[in-house]
Amino acid sequence: MKRLRILLGKPGLDGHDVGVKVLAHALVEEGFDVVYTGLRKTIEQIVDKAIDVKADVIGLSILSGTHIVLCQQLKEELNKRDLLIPWIVGGNIPDEDVEKIKAIGADAAFPTGTSIETVVNYFKQL
Repeated sequence: MKRLRILLGKPGLDGHDVGVKVLAHALVEEGFDVVYTGLRKTIEQIVDKAIDVKADVIGLSILSGTHIVLCQQLKEELNKRDLLIPWIVGGNIPDEDVEKIKAIGADAAFPTGTSIETVVNYFKQL
């Protein structure tokens, strides 16, 4: 069975990436193929990288409070390029924004306080 390739990206000006690195490490330990884009990437750079590495899923880590805008930009960029790559979002996201993010097009949104185990288990079920 093919290993799921997950691209994790940090869009915008957010400079905090400890959480996404911990998640990446946990996913690798569980047998997933993980690519991390690094800090301060544009949505276009993240989508370019997803295409380059043939990502099965895009995961955005957003701590800056701009999650709604960045999710809208990701959805627009994927639509513009006719890409059907599933995507998720996690980070500093209030519970009340989870459904808004899903309505934009995310397959899942993990709000503040979600455990690493919960996110890893989500990927195991894909």
